[in-house]
Amino acid sequence: MESKPGALRRLTKRSQFQRAARGNRAGRSAFGLQAIAAADAPEAGIGFTVTKKTGNSPERNRIKRRLRAAVTACSRDFVPAHDYVLVGRREALTEPFTKLVADLGALITKVHATRSADQRNASGRGPRKTR
Repeated sequence: MESKPGALRRLTKRSQFQRAARGNRAGRSAFGLQAIAAADAPEAGIGFTVTKKTGNSPERNRIKRRLRAAVTACSRDFVPAHDYVLVGRREALTEPFTKLVADLGALITKVHATRSADQRNASGRGPRKTR
């Protein structure tokens, strides 16, 4: 099966979301992005999550709709064979759509940037230093 550039698949299983949570993370006020390499599929996988503490169901659904539209606008930026999860926040309701798209493009670049060992340890996500 040949995948075309910008082809995206949806993440639906809890295990896919949990695996993405173990990958690289980056965030903005309206949403967070988690990404990890996925060897099981050639195209990029996209998942959305918005917790109940964010708002009632119409608000959560509107956040997801806006994030889906931003993903469609940035579909060519996603790297094939990676899984991405967007974690929506309440600010996504009031953020201008062009800023959502710009932030998503910047975060995709950020989660794929290589980081030195010092940068990983400074963020608190790397191995602990022993004395």
